Amino acid sequence: MATVAAQPCPSWTRGSIAISKRITRRRFNSRTNLTLTQPQAALVQAPPPSPPPASSPKNSSIKMLTLPVDRASDLQAEARAMARAANATLYSPQLLASKYGSQPIKVVRRTLEILIALGSFGVKLLLDQRNGVLDKNRRVRAAELKDIFTKLGPTFVKLGQGLSTRPDICPPEYLEELSELQDGLPTFPDEEAFVCIERELGQSLESIFSSISPSPIAAASLGQVYKAQLKYSGKLVAVKVQRPAIEEAIGLDFYLIRGLGFFINKYVDIISSDVVALIDEFARRVFQELNYVQEGQNARRFKKLYADKEDICVPDVFWDYTSAKVLTMEWVDGVKLNEQEAIERQGLKVLELVNTGIQCSLRQLLEYGYFHADPHPGNLLATPEGKLAFLDFGMMSETPEEARFAIIGHVVHLVNRDYEAMARDYYALDFLAPDVDVSPIVPALRDFFDDALNYTVSELNFKTLVDGLGNVLYQFPFNVPAYYALILRSLTVLEGLALYADPNFKVLAASYPYFAKRLLTDPNPYLRDALIELLFQDGRFRWGRLENLLVQGRMDRDFSAKEALQPVLKVLLSPDGEELRILVIKEAVRVTEAFTLSTISDTYKSAPDFMRVVFSGNANGPLMMSQAETQNMIELRDQVFRIWSLLQSSNDFEPDLLLPILQVLQQPEARRLGERVMGGITQRLAARFLQQVLRVPPITSTLL
Repeated sequence: MATVAAQPCPSWTRGSIAISKRITRRRFNSRTNLTLTQPQAALVQAPPPSPPPASSPKNSSIKMLTLPVDRASDLQAEARAMARAANATLYSPQLLASKYGSQPIKVVRRTLEILIALGSFGVKLLLDQRNGVLDKNRRVRAAELKDIFTKLGPTFVKLGQGLSTRPDICPPEYLEELSELQDGLPTFPDEEAFVCIERELGQSLESIFSSISPSPIAAASLGQVYKAQLKYSGKLVAVKVQRPAIEEAIGLDFYLIRGLGFFINKYVDIISSDVVALIDEFARRVFQELNYVQEGQNARRFKKLYADKEDICVPDVFWDYTSAKVLTMEWVDGVKLNEQEAIERQGLKVLELVNTGIQCSLRQLLEYGYFHADPHPGNLLATPEGKLAFLDFGMMSETPEEARFAIIGHVVHLVNRDYEAMARDYYALDFLAPDVDVSPIVPALRDFFDDALNYTVSELNFKTLVDGLGNVLYQFPFNVPAYYALILRSLTVLEGLALYADPNFKVLAASYPYFAKRLLTDPNPYLRDALIELLFQDGRFRWGRLENLLVQGRMDRDFSAKEALQPVLKVLLSPDGEELRILVIKEAVRVTEAFTLSTISDTYKSAPDFMRVVFSGNANGPLMMSQAETQNMIELRDQVFRIWSLLQSSNDFEPDLLLPILQVLQQPEARRLGERVMGGITQRLAARFLQQVLRVPPITSTLL
């Protein structure tokens, strides 16, 4: 047994002075090697790994297969865990109806409990409506509903959390109150938890762990967590154990709630969404959370997709000690992201961690489409190394591929204030059925966003934007997909955490570099068209918008100058690019003219006075242009130089950046494009020359 030295009580044992003597006598006698961590003593040295069984072969290849990090061994352990979870319960409305339809007493008892709680709440709403104070008391009633859900147990806690992400169902006050629901519930007896571990894993507790916390370090709606040390390796782990009879309780509740959903669909006109469908979707997610092997697989997939970044931490799963009701994962030391003082004491900055979370959330939403659907502060830890650790992978969701690109396009339409296009985006986002007329929605979008967009991107508060959009959704027949509602919740939570550290922090400003990078570099046709739409307006190229995109895009760590604008260049010379070619020709002529004439103007200004008069007979300038037109040309030239400098200053800039462009320019279509550009330039400069010779009064160029 490893040496144990007296140490101060570790945080995960604080408040757990003793364990049941009955359990100690029954299971942990003097012959066992299991240590229950007590406040007076803590394990300070990990025990060496247990030696392999005597019958195990001793060649090195077999030893490698026994290492936890070995992929083959890991797959075998996962297969064994899946076999242990073969009988995990799946959500089936038909099976629930069959089961509880034959248990009327149990159904009536739980129904009365729910009806008394929710009925009294409904009566208060009716009285508020009759007295004309429904809107005035909305905040108070929302807080009461939150308390009712907490008292009714885990199903309703989960339901409340789900409703907190549904702006199409709940008014803003309810969204805000329900979002405060935490999973904290009373713990269940430790003896039941330890019996569950032994039953599920088929081993005695002392054969698995050399130590385990005598009481849970955390409790949630579906289970509770212990801190332990594996006996065979000495690794610290978190052991999550499911609540006893949780499937029974949740199954009965969803059977009753689904019946209520049918009633709401039939008689409550104010709710336009299919409530039964929403309940079924939510119930499927909750039942998936009851299968801890599925949660382990979620964690593994999440780690593969997102833990490639040096600032993201995802714990490993120990499959040999995992089943449908027990999940054993790597222990992660860290501080909850909402504990700002504790984070700063470690020399870390909350804002940097929040920004890491925002960038990871955007990747989850818009790149791979697989994302963490329950990112409340308790599931986000700041590690001592400065990483952001994600925990609890029971509830995950996916963004459809089409929707990923539609969201970025929606941001472009928002920036351009193209509210008609924004309204049409809701079809692609699956917010609206194809037969819904969007024309009444456009004025509502315009009224809200015209006011919101008076702020700059860096000033706009994401929560304000979401709340305002939620009001729009609440007024019209929107059906907000679960993926969209959950990601809004994720970003809102992260912004809320950041506001504690910096009241001026804005999540939109932190997100913009990612959007800019994707627009500049992604070859997807939808995003390519969105970029072109953003850069061209009314037949004019917006160099300021391109400069801003490059400035913002370079802030993203994954930005590549080699990839910037390549998608636009390819479409420019494609068979379908004639419309874009016309715009580019016009802009190339304008830029060339600006370079030529601004250079002449600068040269003229730098010459001695007597040479100016000799050259043009006009001391004010060599060209018949207004001062404003001359200044515009100089600004355009300088802006193009700045954009080129931005590309050159990128970390990955190399001369071969131009090779793809040179290769494209060798194509026949590129030569024809060049000829058209040169023809346009010749015509413009010839017109300028004739204007100069004939001394035509200065005019403002229509190309400017």
